[in-house]
Amino acid sequence: MKKWWYWLFPIAWMGVIFYSSSTPYEEQDLKPFLGQYVDLSFLIPYVEHISFVYHKSEVSVEALGINGFAEFFIRKGAHVGVFFVLMLLFFVAYRQTTAFSFAKASYFSLLWTVLYGVVDELHQGMTPNRTPYYGDVIIDSVGAFIGWVVIFIIARRKKLRKLN
Repeated sequence: MKKWWYWLFPIAWMGVIFYSSSTPYEEQDLKPFLGQYVDLSFLIPYVEHISFVYHKSEVSVEALGINGFAEFFIRKGAHVGVFFVLMLLFFVAYRQTTAFSFAKASYFSLLWTVLYGVVDELHQGMTPNRTPYYGDVIIDSVGAFIGWVVIFIIARRKKLRKLN
């Protein structure tokens, strides 16, 4: 029965994600921190030409300032990282607690991670000053997919080492 403890890790991590999605944007705003402790002005010449629309809002240095521009990428990078970790935690839990093959464990891990990304966005829609957006589900899925690829790369390397 001790092996079921492995499931506490992805469940706890989903709790962290749930808590973060329950927090209004104003309480997660990084711009004041960046403005006070980090001078990003040196980046302006390198990124001032970048401009695109994400969730009906322009993302550019002109529209957001350098701190808001950097915050956008920090926040989206956090989506990738958080769901990358969730994918790995699901995979370890499956491998340690089931007789699933490597492939089946990885596919189920990917599936549950992506589905949790959908649930997370729906939950975010119930949080003040937060909106669900399918683009964030795609970014979450990218993080999960990167985790999936990493798992296969590690497995391949282990297999090659055994052959040598």
